[in-house]
Amino acid sequence: MPLRFLITAGPTREHLDPIRYLSNGSSGRMGFALAAAALARGHHVDLVVGPVTIPAPDGAVLHRVVSGAEMLAACRPLFKDCDVFIAVAAVADYRPTQRASDKIKKTGGPLSLTLVPNVDVLKTLAGIKAHGQIVVGFAAETQEVERYARRKMAEKNCDWIVANDVSQPNIGIDSADNAVVVIGRNGTLVSFGPAPKAQVADFILHQILGDGGSKLEKSN
Repeated sequence: MPLRFLITAGPTREHLDPIRYLSNGSSGRMGFALAAAALARGHHVDLVVGPVTIPAPDGAVLHRVVSGAEMLAACRPLFKDCDVFIAVAAVADYRPTQRASDKIKKTGGPLSLTLVPNVDVLKTLAGIKAHGQIVVGFAAETQEVERYARRKMAEKNCDWIVANDVSQPNIGIDSADNAVVVIGRNGTLVSFGPAPKAQVADFILHQILGDGGSKLEKSN
């Protein structure tokens, strides 16, 4: 039976002024790969995506946003009807307290910015999940990957967390390949990769759905 997927992908931009912003190097490739893998299984996919340059997979219903607040606003009405929510997007953790209406001029001296915590899309939506909904988070870490991933899974009420060590070269953010550890509240702990993100996406869906749709074997 087809499921309804809600997937976030790419970065967000938190603007300081009309031309400058805080962001990160997320390309959207991992989220798009998961959307393509879900579509290939016959599922419906709503894809909420920040500013990226790569083409979206055919068949996904695309919702383009810029900031974290816009991403949360786009996801809210879609979340209540989804069966699986996969939060892949790299939402900026902080945003400026104010966005200047005009370009901030260079003065030649130091510039101080006041930042406040940004909206937490994953935690907000996972906090209102209904019985039967599956919530999957992503944790990009540079040290103690499993420990931090398990903490995020608990703090944000996820059923699954997909962790990757982004300190490794050519893996994860803005790369064609990825290597992940998939951790479930049911006790699952499996790793896969390095491998192309399409294969990683197939592996992840096979773990969270148990659908037999992947012939990939786990690797250490």
